[in-house]
Amino acid sequence: MQEIFSVLLIGIALSMDTFSLSLGLGMFNISNRKSLKLSIIVGCMHFIMPFLGMILGDKLLQLFKIDYDILLGFILIIIALQMIIDIIRHEEEKFNLSTIGMFVFAFGVSLDSFSLGLGLKALTDNIYMAMSAFAICSASFTFMGVIVGRFANKLLGIYANILGAIILFVLGFMHLI
Repeated sequence: MQEIFSVLLIGIALSMDTFSLSLGLGMFNISNRKSLKLSIIVGCMHFIMPFLGMILGDKLLQLFKIDYDILLGFILIIIALQMIIDIIRHEEEKFNLSTIGMFVFAFGVSLDSFSLGLGLKALTDNIYMAMSAFAICSASFTFMGVIVGRFANKLLGIYANILGAIILFVLGFMHLI
């Protein structure tokens, strides 16, 4: 029981960045269909990435000196800049998150679960249960973040869009330093 509780807490912790970034995306009135699609993609990535981290992590870390935080930081800043450009062009209602954009977003927010995969066997013997918990938590938090962000947009309008871009930019910058 304690193992399940620990895995669930880790799944929630892994999903916090997904939630905060989804808030920013939700402020651009992403449709329910796209919100659901994004949530499913993020959930799948949070299932796959720990598995890949477990299998490939040691070999990749030896070959490349990758800093996951820097990569995530650049991805977040690029999304924030795209949002700011859309605000300047007065296209806040037309922000279009493509399927490729969804995969880039999902990849960026699931990098931390990749690194978690390196030590996943030390956490639990039931890795599939852990990966499923990570996927369910991240998909749920993504969807909730978009919905809350959409609600904030209705209340605050353009100021919510600017706030969403600032949140993404600050989080991206924080990952760079």
